[in-house]
Amino acid sequence: MASSSQLFNATAPTAAELATPTPKKRVEPPSKRWLHFHSALQLAIQRVAHKWTYEDFAECFSAVVEGDKDADLTQLHTTISRYMESMISTSCEQLLEKYNARENIDTLHSVVTEARAHKAAGGSDGEGNLGPDVWRENLHPKAAVRARTVPVLEEEVKRLKESLAELENNNRELQLVMQENVRKREEADQKATQLLDTLVEVHAKWDELPLEQIQEWALIMAETMSTSRPP
Repeated sequence: MASSSQLFNATAPTAAELATPTPKKRVEPPSKRWLHFHSALQLAIQRVAHKWTYEDFAECFSAVVEGDKDADLTQLHTTISRYMESMISTSCEQLLEKYNARENIDTLHSVVTEARAHKAAGGSDGEGNLGPDVWRENLHPKAAVRARTVPVLEEEVKRLKESLAELENNNRELQLVMQENVRKREEADQKATQLLDTLVEVHAKWDELPLEQIQEWALIMAETMSTSRPP
C-alpha cells in the first residue's frame, strides 16, 4: 500500500497545471456584464470544486484512508480540490475563448445600454427627433423588415426595368436589321427568278427555230460568198 506522501506526490498537480490561464490583452476594457458573468462563473467553479468535504473524500478513497490511518490526508484532499478547480476553470476559459463569449457579451451589454439610454430619452436621439430606423414597442418585426427590404427591392426592380428597356431597344434594332436583310434577300431572289425565266424563254424560242432551214441558208450563203469572190 502506498503511503500518503507517495500518493500526494503522484496526484499533486504541477505548477503549470495550477496556474490560472492568463487572459489575452485587450484594447477595450471588459463590460460590467462580462465582469459579473465571469465572476459568477468563477464562484460557481470554486463552490463545485470545494463542495465535497473530507468525509466525502474518505468515503470515495476508503482504501487509501484505511491503509494509511496515521497520515493526515487533508492536504491531499485540498490539493485535489484545487486541481479540480484549475481544470474546470481552464476548460471553461477555453470554451469562452472558442465561442468569443466576451465579445458577444460585451456587444449585448452595449446594445442593452444603448436601448436603455434611448428609452430614457423618450425614444428620440436626445433632441426629441425620432429617426426613421428607430425601433418602437408597437412596431411589428415584419414592418421593420419591410421598411429595410422594400426600398432595396424597389431599386432592384428599377434596375431590372432599365436593363429590360435596354434589351428591348437592342432587340428592335436587331429586328430592323434582320428585316432589311430579309428584304434584300427577297429582292435578290426575285431578280434571280426573273433571269431564270428569261433564260427558259430564250431556250424555248431557240428550240422553236427551224434548224434545217438555218443550216441550208448558212450553206447557201457560204457558197454564194465563195463564188462572188474574185479569182
